[in-house]
Amino acid sequence: MPILNVKVSIEKSPEAVAAISDMLLELTSSILGKKREVTAITIQFINPDSWVIGRPLSEQHKSSFYFDIKITDETNTKDEKARYIAEVFAGFAKILGELHEESYIYVEDVRAASYGYGGRTQEYRYHH
Repeated sequence: MPILNVKVSIEKSPEAVAAISDMLLELTSSILGKKREVTAITIQFINPDSWVIGRPLSEQHKSSFYFDIKITDETNTKDEKARYIAEVFAGFAKILGELHEESYIYVEDVRAASYGYGGRTQEYRYHH
């Protein structure tokens, strides 16, 4: 039931949406063990002229991304999260091309009593 929020410095296209969502669904299920059918993804496309790391990415001829994922606390190990971060970075590099090093991935562990969907917390689901 994770929620994935993505910002990428490329123009929007159906192909980019498919490539990003397919890559994230695959890695989120295979590495973190999350169910694809309850994984939500939002993708925002930012013009490279409007993404500045020292100076606009368009001037640097590089791409970047920001990605955060919220997962229930204590459901994944440090090693799983480290592998996930490394493989997601590599996945974005394949899709976006030359990445600026200042591309970020944030795996946020959220307390089960404070996180849920469908009107029920993950804590409730665990106990029922």
